[in-house]
Amino acid sequence: MSTSNFPAASTDDQAPRKNYKNAIIGALAVVLVAVGGYAIVDKNKATEVIQQQGTTIAKVSEEKSDIQKSFDGSLARLDSMGTLNTTLESKLKDKNSQIAKTKNEIRSILNKKNATASELAKARTLIADLNGKITNMEQEVARLTQENQTLTQDKIVLTQDKEKLTTDLAATTVVKQDLEKKVDVASTLNASNIAITAVNIKKNGKEKITTTAKRVDKLVISFDVNNRIIQSGMTDVYVCVIGPDGKPISVEKLGSGIFTTREDGDKTFTAKVPVDLETAKKKNIEFAFTPGENFHKGDYTIQIYQNGFKIGEGIRSLKKGGLFS
Repeated sequence: MSTSNFPAASTDDQAPRKNYKNAIIGALAVVLVAVGGYAIVDKNKATEVIQQQGTTIAKVSEEKSDIQKSFDGSLARLDSMGTLNTTLESKLKDKNSQIAKTKNEIRSILNKKNATASELAKARTLIADLNGKITNMEQEVARLTQENQTLTQDKIVLTQDKEKLTTDLAATTVVKQDLEKKVDVASTLNASNIAITAVNIKKNGKEKITTTAKRVDKLVISFDVNNRIIQSGMTDVYVCVIGPDGKPISVEKLGSGIFTTREDGDKTFTAKVPVDLETAKKKNIEFAFTPGENFHKGDYTIQIYQNGFKIGEGIRSLKKGGLFS
């Protein structure tokens, strides 16, 4: 017999509660499965996106690398033309400026860490343009180089011609100078008919020939000159008077001085006589010599020079004279 006032639980009430709990557990299990499946799907999608991005990055990197290689190839072509001489560089100055601008644009894109596909496409276009400019430049360099080679060859030929002309000119000059010397020597005057007259001048002015030294007032020197090839015009004839003591006589009023001979060096001349000549025509020259003192007994030697050569010589002897001479 029971001593409790409460009624005892029946087995019918426990069965619904158990079923309700199982339903909740089942629902939660479904949710967990669904969440797990979503997580797995989402992770798979993320992995796929990452893989796609990696592929894209790799593709971009490979494309950038290809562009860099292409750019390096273009630069290598430029470097091969780096030994241009100053003349070619001057003529290609404008093309060099354009190429430098294009190179800077390409470098600007390639130096970007995150260059876009459109930027890389632009870089490819710029490299194609750069290669076109380089090709034109190579053709221009080839043309200018050929021109330079032609000019160099022409210069060599001209130099050789100049050297030959210089040699020929030197030889011609030597021959010309030799001929000039021969003509110069050949154009020296010939003196002939040399006459030396001792003259005494009377008080009435009349002149008388004498050979007595104390009576001689002047020596009149006369001679003829001519030359078949000498050019017409003025020339100087030097007259040297040498006294009985063997010394040349200088007379200030006659303009005595020093002249140079071709055979005897410097000599003292007594007088310089200008002569107006005509080619192949004989010219008579007369010269009066009066010393600054009395004439002396002995021989007076008269030497005649022209063109540095002695062309004639004569002697006049003066005697002492007697008591009534």
